[in-house]
This record gives sequence, structure tokens and C-alpha cells, in this order.
Amino acid sequence: MALVGIDLGTTNSLISVFTDNGPELIRNSSGTFLTPSVVGISDAGEVLVGESAKHRLITHPGMTVARFKRAMGTAKTHNLGKKTYKAEDLSALVLRALKADAEAHLGQTVDRAIISVPAYFNDIQRKATYAAGKMAGLKVERLINEPTAAALAYGLSSKEDENTFLVIDLGGGTFDVSILEIFDGVMEVRSSAGDAFLGGEDFTTAVEDHFIEQLGTTREKMKPNDLGRLRDLANKAKLALSEKPEVTVKYVKGKSQEELTLDRPKFEELTQKLVARMRMPLQRAISDAGLRSADIERIILVGGATRMPVIRGMVTKLLKKFPEHSIDPDEVIALGTGVQSGLLDRHEALEDIVMTDVCPFTLGTEIAKQLGPNQWEGGYFQPIIERNTVIPASRVEPYSTLHPGQTDITLRIFQGESPRVEDNVPLGEIALKVPKEKGKTQDFQVRFTYDVSGVLEVLVTVMATGDVKQLILEGNPGSLSQAEIQKRLKELEKLKIHPRDVAENAAVINRLKAAYENHLGDIRTAIENRLVQFEHTLTKQNDTDIKLTRKEVMDFLDDLDRMDVF
Repeated sequence: MALVGIDLGTTNSLISVFTDNGPELIRNSSGTFLTPSVVGISDAGEVLVGESAKHRLITHPGMTVARFKRAMGTAKTHNLGKKTYKAEDLSALVLRALKADAEAHLGQTVDRAIISVPAYFNDIQRKATYAAGKMAGLKVERLINEPTAAALAYGLSSKEDENTFLVIDLGGGTFDVSILEIFDGVMEVRSSAGDAFLGGEDFTTAVEDHFIEQLGTTREKMKPNDLGRLRDLANKAKLALSEKPEVTVKYVKGKSQEELTLDRPKFEELTQKLVARMRMPLQRAISDAGLRSADIERIILVGGATRMPVIRGMVTKLLKKFPEHSIDPDEVIALGTGVQSGLLDRHEALEDIVMTDVCPFTLGTEIAKQLGPNQWEGGYFQPIIERNTVIPASRVEPYSTLHPGQTDITLRIFQGESPRVEDNVPLGEIALKVPKEKGKTQDFQVRFTYDVSGVLEVLVTVMATGDVKQLILEGNPGSLSQAEIQKRLKELEKLKIHPRDVAENAAVINRLKAAYENHLGDIRTAIENRLVQFEHTLTKQNDTDIKLTRKEVMDFLDDLDRMDVF
């Protein structure tokens, strides 16, 4: 049974495997490495995943869902036709598609995986990722922080060197920073910081808002289909600005067409607040590592959003050093998960590599503080394992009951950096009994053990009796019990998944329909003719003809995309 590495991204996802030649990316049914993290329902009621669903965001926005990764571990649901799904369900469908691609490539069953997560994903979000993997039919052997995976991919080629890395990971939905050191084949994470709600999609939204303003309307007044097409154009404009100083896109509504323009200075103005939000995590990571900017020897850029000149310019100005991007920013995390899978399977090519990581958040309990004689106030946070502690880690702290004769204790566990628990993330609680002794308080110990996959074990020992109680996390917001996971798994198995071998054809048809909506006149007629031609070719069921026609249509659409942004 094969072990694979997966980059489960907000915008795109990838899958890899470690071979004798190093980490290797696996192509999807469309022949590309990037699988859009998009799920939709076809007109026939089949589930579409990836490229075949992506273009239906424009033509069928009510039947298609994207950008759901940020809702992992929350109670938020997404409407997909007549049904509602949680982010874990949708992520499971993406993972199932990647699993199918890997099995087709490897010719064997794939049931084990390493999955990357943002370094700043909290405990609830990590458990949700585990649940998604299980619903996809995968045993998640380990979660690896995205910047750590990226450093593994870069570090593999320079394992004999001694370097201090700063990894800046700006993906579609999250922003992470990690500092790592490599020496004698050991890669050690020194610190991590980030923002789980900042990514390239926010930059696209800023452009989209600007275009809405140019059109003289508001988001509320626009139809879902029109918004879908406008967002697609906003994303194309954002990407094009990485190559040219000014872009113009054509927006079609009804029988009219309007040109929308954007240049780099305006883009920098629109995204100024987003870029400013990146500074604090950068400075925190350097400070937590006990370093200065001058101590950083290499800056690695990860995530497609780091291609934006405004990001590279900010990093260069702030750290006085040019960043590196020799490995494709979209692919580096997936390659790193492949390396981690090789490490876990003890591949002989990696025998001299050792990897350590850190706890991204502070973990602790709620305590009460004495404000005066017989006056106590609860709600304060007591750290046990502080952020950026090298893991695996185990720490123990002594506690005692507040009042003599007290027999009941409720220990509440939190994750975060605020001195008040109300501003931190609740992880769970333990209720326990202690002996009642007149005039005496009771002592107990709390031990936190945190492993490399972000799994926390809490043990409470009552000193007078030796009784030990283990934390069982229940009732976390958005978390799923084992019974719920099994129920969801059965429901997902009932879904009719669009066949993998025809997904590429569905993707081309949906892309043609999306292009048709966004053009007028002779170009629209040409698109319609291509659509009719391709659908007619499909009815003949001749694989050679379908392949040739599909390539002609894809070349036509690629030329059209280049014409749309000028």
C-alpha cells in the first residue's frame, strides 16, 4: 500500500510520492499537477472535482463551491445544489480525486497519506483535516506544517550546507512564516507564525471590489453569474500584473462590453492593508527564534501568491535580502510532503536526514487568580507548552484546588496567545474528583504531551490517590466524532462521482461554456462552434479523434485567455 504526500490547498491541491529519484508529483486526469480545490454538481447530478468543476463557478455558481478550506473545523456549511456540506466533506471529495489520480499513476491502492496544513492551523482545524482524510479513505499518518514541507524540499538539495532559512508561505487562503536551521543533515524548525485568514484570494477580492466600483454598481446588485465572471477576470488581472505593469480586461454583461483597467501602483494601493498584515507574523517569527534580520541567510518564497511583485518587494525591503523561488512556488509544498512520506517510510535515500518541528500555538489551561483575601477570579490563561517549543514535547505543571474541602474540578484546555481564555481557542475539558479532607486543599499535576502531527494528550494525576485521567476532546466547535465521521463517509460513498476518465472532457466543455458567457459577437460564435464540434466528436467515442479535437480546443481557449488580458 503506497504512502503519498498531499498539499491540500485553498485554491489548488497536489499529490506526490517519494521514489528512488526523489519526490515526484503526480498528474491528474487533466494531465496537470494542479487540481483546483473546487467541487460541483453536474447537470446529471454527478459530483465534479477539480478542473471539471472550476469553470462552473462562472456558469453554475449555485452548484459549485470553492475556497472552503478556511471553514475547516467550523460549523459553517456550503450549499451545493439541494444539499449542504461542511468543509471537511468537500475536502474529502478533493482528497478522493487526488487518491484516484495516484492509484491510476502507481497502479496500486493508496490508503496512507501525509497531508500539509498551514502552520497556524489550530487544533480544531487539524482534527478536521484528519477527519477529511478518513472520509476520503486515507489513513493520515502525519500532518506537516506547510513551511516545514517547503523547507524539506529545499533542504534536500542542500543538506550538506549550514543555513538559516526564512520560509514565507502565502497561499490562496493562508499566510505562514517559519524559520529553520539546517546543519549536518538536521533540519530544525526554530519558530512559526502566521495568519490563517490571509491569502491570495483576499488580493483577488480587492481587485474584484475595485472592478465593481469601476462598473458603478455594488456587490449586492450583481447576479451570482455576473459576480463569478467578474471574479475570474479579477484573478486573471492579478496574475497578469506579475508580468506587466498595467492590464485591461473585458467584462461582458448582456449585449454590452466594458473594459476594466488596473496598474501596479493602484494594485499596491488596493492591497496596502493586506501587505501590512504580513509584517507582524514575520517580525514575530524572527523574534521568537531569537534572531535578527541580518541572521537570516536564505529567504524562500512558497505559494502562488508570492509571485506578486508587491509581495517580493515588501520582503526585500523589510529583510534587506532578495528572496529565492527556484522551485515552483505552487509545487514546493507538495514536493516537501513527498519527502516527508519518504522519511516516514525510512527510504534509504533519506537515511541521513532528520527533521524537527515546533508547536505553532501556546497550549495551556484556565486558572483563577487571587485578587484579595478569599477573592478569586477565573478566566486567566496558564501556558504549559509555549508556542515554538520544539516537538514532540511533554511538560507538567502542579496545580491545587482553590478551596479546602473542594471535591470537584473542571480543567479547561485552551490554545492561543491571549492572557484571557475568552480570547483563545477552547480545545476541551476534563472533569475529575479529588478526596475531601477538612481544612486542606488537594494537589494535582497536569501533563501536556504534543506530537509532530499536532495531537495533544492531557493527563491529570491526583497526587493523594494516584488516579490518572486522560483528556478526551468532545464537543469542539466543528469537530467530528468517530460516529459522525463514519456517517459522513457512508453519505459521501453514495454520491455518484463523475468518472475520472471523462473528467478532462467535462473540464473542456465547462471552460467553453464559461468563455461563451464572457464574450460577444464573432468570438462568442467561434466559441459556440468549438463547443458544438467538440460535443459532436465525443458522440463518436473515438479516443484518437477526441484527443486531437480536445487539444485544438484547449489551444484555442489558451489563445483566448491571452486576448482577454492585455
